[in-house]
Amino acid sequence: MKLAYFVRPHIGGTYTVFKQLREGLAAFGIEVCWLAMGESETLRQPEWFPEFALGNAVHIDGLATERDQAKALAKAIEAGGFDGVFINVLSDRIQTNIARYLPESIMRIMMVHNITAGTYAAASSVKDHVHAAIGVSERIRSDLVQAMGFQAERTFAIPHAADTRSSRTLARTPRTKEPLRVIFLGRVEDASKGVFWLPDILDKLAPSIHLTVAGDGPDLPALRSKLARHARRVTILGAVHPKDVHGLLIQQDVMIMPSRFEGFGLTLTEAMAVGCIPVVSRIRGVTDTIVDNSVNGYLFSIGNTAEAAQIISQIAANPDTSRSLSTAARDKAENVFTIDAMARRYFEVIRQLQERRPSIAAPLDIEEWSMPKGLRSGLRTFIPTPIKNWLRVMRERI
Repeated sequence: MKLAYFVRPHIGGTYTVFKQLREGLAAFGIEVCWLAMGESETLRQPEWFPEFALGNAVHIDGLATERDQAKALAKAIEAGGFDGVFINVLSDRIQTNIARYLPESIMRIMMVHNITAGTYAAASSVKDHVHAAIGVSERIRSDLVQAMGFQAERTFAIPHAADTRSSRTLARTPRTKEPLRVIFLGRVEDASKGVFWLPDILDKLAPSIHLTVAGDGPDLPALRSKLARHARRVTILGAVHPKDVHGLLIQQDVMIMPSRFEGFGLTLTEAMAVGCIPVVSRIRGVTDTIVDNSVNGYLFSIGNTAEAAQIISQIAANPDTSRSLSTAARDKAENVFTIDAMARRYFEVIRQLQERRPSIAAPLDIEEWSMPKGLRSGLRTFIPTPIKNWLRVMRERI
């Protein structure tokens, strides 16, 4: 069996999940290949050349209409001999919408990676044309079923994994009384990741505590400016290639994640896999299913920089507790968030669909291609970012 996974090689969670699925499902005789539309700057960089062996980018004429792009994608799925597709909601509008136009023979599995209203609206706009929906956290599955009308028997929660096999070869140096090393790893973007709270957290920490910011994103220049007053104890690395992530995390003591919202938190499991203690926003049904508070990490109220700083200070002052948390974090990653466990759950979904394919809406005529409401820009696009950020925090706190 051969499945296409809609993504292009890049530094980010959806491509990491592709690599995990490709590796894990191979044990069940299922081949997973990435399939993207058009070229990108990433695909021209030598370090990404090996990824061409794992998938294909569909050539798109720069002047092609959306319908023509969709037809080229559908043709590539047929020519590639794919039996089905993994659709990452909102990673690309055309690749999400193609679910409504593919032949009945193509298995369609929707993957929902975030808890935002826009993501849910997009998922709902194509839900009648997919055979199964997978939320990457219990929160997402619950929201899709209870609030968005998804069928419970066709909607699953399957968390992401950490590459625990690679992390086992890395030895952590036991911490004694050296200055605590804290890292933020991920997309540098304030609306979801809350990165502009990092300077406030540092304000409340001892001057000896060091922060490393690893990642790229639209708010990196602004964050760099906001952290300027802490320049002597901040290192800004920019983008980090996936192959270097574990080596970087093993050098850190604490992972700080002050997110406003997350669908899962892949960097949390990566940090835990090498014993880096997570200190993260409490997001119901998401981070609280990964981190057991005070056991293998800590949870703090979204936006409460004083609480986050107090937790980090406690870790810094108690090396014995730090070692205990580090060990517990690594144990949970190695026993719960494994690639084998994730792949086995995906295989069960695929096996069910092979044995009994549920009825879905008939495919639409691609010649009459149109974008449904949930995939078009809505009124939320025009709400000022500060107001949206406040609403997100209030929703989670309430």
